[in-house]
Amino acid sequence: MILDENSNQKPKIEYPCSWGFKLIGRDRDVIKGVIREIISDREYKNRDGHSSKSGKFVTVNTSCIVKSKEDRDRIFKSFQDSEYIDIVI
Repeated sequence: MILDENSNQKPKIEYPCSWGFKLIGRDRDVIKGVIREIISDREYKNRDGHSSKSGKFVTVNTSCIVKSKEDRDRIFKSFQDSEYIDIVI
């Protein structure tokens, strides 16, 4: 990603590149299963995130190489469409 700090334009993203997604849901193992289903056709890395104070919500951070904006958006939408993921960032 190239960013000109004096510009008001969006940063230019050069593909392919590594892209991270933060997934929030209720069960860490289930979220990891969804990740496997959605991006199993490529290498990815998971890192456990925080849990809410009540323990009701957990986060999993995952990253993989995306080939294009469309590829990135497809993965994002697939995570959003999962009944087991409440929020995708």
